[in-house]
Amino acid sequence: MIGYLILVHRYADQFKRLFRAIYNDQNHYVVHVDKNSGTDLENEIRDFLLPYSNADMIRSEKAIWGGYSLVNAELRGMERLLEMGDWSHFINLSGQDFPLKPQKQIMEYLNANLDREFIKVLDQDQYRPDTMHRVTEYVVELDESIQRTARSRPFLSDATPYIGNQWMIVTRAFCEFVCREPSVDRYKAFYENTLIADEGFFQTVMMNCAIESEIINDDLRMIDWISDGDIKLRPRTYQRADAADLKGSSNLFARKFDQTVDGEILAILERHLAKQAVANVDRLRAMPVDPAFAFPLEGSAA
Repeated sequence: MIGYLILVHRYADQFKRLFRAIYNDQNHYVVHVDKNSGTDLENEIRDFLLPYSNADMIRSEKAIWGGYSLVNAELRGMERLLEMGDWSHFINLSGQDFPLKPQKQIMEYLNANLDREFIKVLDQDQYRPDTMHRVTEYVVELDESIQRTARSRPFLSDATPYIGNQWMIVTRAFCEFVCREPSVDRYKAFYENTLIADEGFFQTVMMNCAIESEIINDDLRMIDWISDGDIKLRPRTYQRADAADLKGSSNLFARKFDQTVDGEILAILERHLAKQAVANVDRLRAMPVDPAFAFPLEGSAA
């Protein structure tokens, strides 16, 4: 069973297509709607979810790009899912993601990898020194934006900063740890005043704390990162021309999609998923993991 957190900020109809594509009555679902999106979107999604007893919404709060509010939404979503029932893995998605495999296959794959965390992770100072200002520069999250300051500070003593991206598939044990373990509080307090905390907080906690699991340096998402002005990279929006690559991918999910740019690609994937589910083909039984991407955690302390 899976606990899904879906972060939505627009396109109610596209969210509904995503929800239907990942729905299984054994799973649990939590949705957060960015408060900046207004009450109409939140109300439409709330009404849509009413028939689903295994789905819930958490309180809508503003999610500021680059701010700790995104981490806070993840933590609140994790906590609500922990309260809702039993599941083995947590998966976070945006409202503009879409599955590339039928839900039964995703569940089967994760059931074969019960003690593995799937998350992109790099030693930040060693491999991404150009981003170290994100954790050493003191920033303040305001109501509408991030306020940068002239103040700098060293990173947490006896800890190493790590970086990746926001997307992950992690175990229930890790969610319980990061939400409820008191030793994680210092990481939460520090990252509240960092830039783009959602791309480093979870990786840093995972790699510095005594988690009894294996980390796989892969988020199982098909994402085509492209340059975009001041933002170094952003995910390219997939269209019909990408259909063959998407259908042939070994990843579980892809991002991102935009129904106002190309809604037909979603229809293509919906038909593909239906065909896979009926024919019971292209199964994911124990997809091999490259040992070079594995990070066994042992003996470290928070």
